[in-house]
Amino acid sequence: MPDFRSVFRSRLLALAVLLVPPALQAQEEVPFVTSPDNVTLEMLRVAGVGPADHVIDLGSGDGRIVILAAKRFGATGLGVEIVPELVQRSLENARNAGVADRVTFKVQDLFETDLSKATVVTMYLLPEVNLKLRPALLALTPGTRVVSHDWDMADWKPDQTTVVAVPDKKVGLEKSSKVHLWTVPAKVEGRWCGAGLLRGTSLALTQRHQEFEGTLVRGDRTRNVDGRIEGTTLRTSAASSGRAGELVLQVQGDRLRIVAAGGPLALAQGMSFVRANGSGC
Repeated sequence: MPDFRSVFRSRLLALAVLLVPPALQAQEEVPFVTSPDNVTLEMLRVAGVGPADHVIDLGSGDGRIVILAAKRFGATGLGVEIVPELVQRSLENARNAGVADRVTFKVQDLFETDLSKATVVTMYLLPEVNLKLRPALLALTPGTRVVSHDWDMADWKPDQTTVVAVPDKKVGLEKSSKVHLWTVPAKVEGRWCGAGLLRGTSLALTQRHQEFEGTLVRGDRTRNVDGRIEGTTLRTSAASSGRAGELVLQVQGDRLRIVAAGGPLALAQGMSFVRANGSGC
């Protein structure tokens, strides 16, 4: 015989979920599971957190990440949590740690949180929540670091992943945690036109998150380029006639300045490209 009370409760729960807005559903489906202290420390370490940083922790639980960022690394921070009781606990923990003047905690929808002041964003959320947040994270100031405990962001590949031993981990089968780090890349896709001594040279780029490829054209000579974007810095290898020369460019507003060049491109160091207004140079 089926347990009709269980069936009724299951159907009632399903109806309740349907009536909750999707953004709120995503948050309520994220269980409160604390990050072990060694994982919290590794998250802040890989992000290179220091006194100049403002850390925003999405789904901050008892506040441990933001509090450690302030107490050990001198940062300021904001913790965002949807459960009021956890926010109250976080505020008390911050006072006990002596960092209440450097951190704050809010009862807030993480999808509505203003992330613009963050230099570091930390999170321990579910994969589907990470993906919903991804557009907002990619829109942050280039160079902002994003750190996730365990879960990645699909085809936005981490710049770095470390594994931390967690012998008493209660979630999953593995007794370890992964810490993923991303650095928000500058938006460089499009055509760039050489300025000054580079006039007549064009650089056409396509971009997939922190990876790019394209062509460098001067007269009838074409070089294929590809590489990675590290915040506002582009590092590429350019190949021509079997020779390779490293090219390092820095995004400065609508200008790409060549800050380092090797091989046949060495003479281009210090020169710049400017973003094209239209389709050509």
